[in-house]
Amino acid sequence: MGRWTQYDEDDYRLPEGVKRVGYDADNGRYYFRDREGLVYKGPEGSEFGELTLVSEIPPSIPQEVDEDSDLEAAPTHTDGYHILPLDEHGTRYNPRGGAYRTLFPFFLIIAVVLLLVWRLVLLPTRIAPVPCPSTTLSYIVQPGDTCWDIATNHNSSLDKLRIVNPKVDCDKLIPGDRVCVPDEGMSISVRF
Repeated sequence: MGRWTQYDEDDYRLPEGVKRVGYDADNGRYYFRDREGLVYKGPEGSEFGELTLVSEIPPSIPQEVDEDSDLEAAPTHTDGYHILPLDEHGTRYNPRGGAYRTLFPFFLIIAVVLLLVWRLVLLPTRIAPVPCPSTTLSYIVQPGDTCWDIATNHNSSLDKLRIVNPKVDCDKLIPGDRVCVPDEGMSISVRF
């Protein structure tokens, strides 16, 4: 035992004749009884402090307390069942949803984060394509198309197709991409 532990005992901290009789976990208060049988409640959330006289003891705290009983343990009946606490209207408190109700905001945040990751990573947004010049036609690449096929189907040459589409890589055409195809009678020149 430490040197100053006697200062943490009820005999030292409480007035003479006052005894701790219970603990209400719902509001975090200790209850005390003096020699005359008057009941006092302590401050919320602390073990010791200013005691306030109350008219009656809460029903979750037993009326008679043994010296060796655990004050912070829930009171039980002889058959082992715990007494349910009462609310301010005198009805028994019955939690609906239990632990899932308290975990719902956590799961909601996780779901929103996963949806954002899915949206940003797995479904990248397409950038609007640059409009084709007025002397060209717009063509959507189909599966199996090559730059050579697209140019010859539109009566153009591969060189003209590459001049009009400088950023298109003919080796990596993706179906659904848009390519600008030169008009058949158009003259295109490149300036270097």
